[in-house]
Amino acid sequence: MSINKNRPHLLVLPEDDANRQIANGFITNVNVKSRAIQVLPPADGWIKLLDEFINDYAKKMLNYPERRMVLLIDFDKGYRNRLKYVRDKISENINDSENINDRVFIPGVLSQPERLKTGVNKSFQEIGRTLSEDCYDKNYNGLWSHRLLMDNTNELKRMILSVRPFIF
Repeated sequence: MSINKNRPHLLVLPEDDANRQIANGFITNVNVKSRAIQVLPPADGWIKLLDEFINDYAKKMLNYPERRMVLLIDFDKGYRNRLKYVRDKISENINDSENINDRVFIPGVLSQPERLKTGVNKSFQEIGRTLSEDCYDKNYNGLWSHRLLMDNTNELKRMILSVRPFIF
């Protein structure tokens, strides 16, 4: 099934295949409304993801006020710098960026998903499903509190307010 662009929906743009697998695991939760979320093909790196978002998706968001986007990236231990860089680039390149900033979420693993996979001894899909189940159960002290994910607290709070009501 495909999403309805005129109703609240979420597009997930993953940086790489590991993040795509995590996102696909997230939507395997039976409580996720499959018509409200779509995982896009991986961008092959966070710089390419940012370019793809700015050149393809950001401008389209202006036409679809119900669209939310997750830019799922690796922070490679530079969380604050990379998050600021991505936010700044969006603001610099989109004339009406204030119209979309509240609808763009940038979570990710502090280092790389492979380290999280090893640390929790789960497949990428299992990680995604666990994060989804924790969201559905409102258990933000579960896997979301892992040391490689805990920097996502502010993005998670924003997503809970904006995305959770129509995803579950």
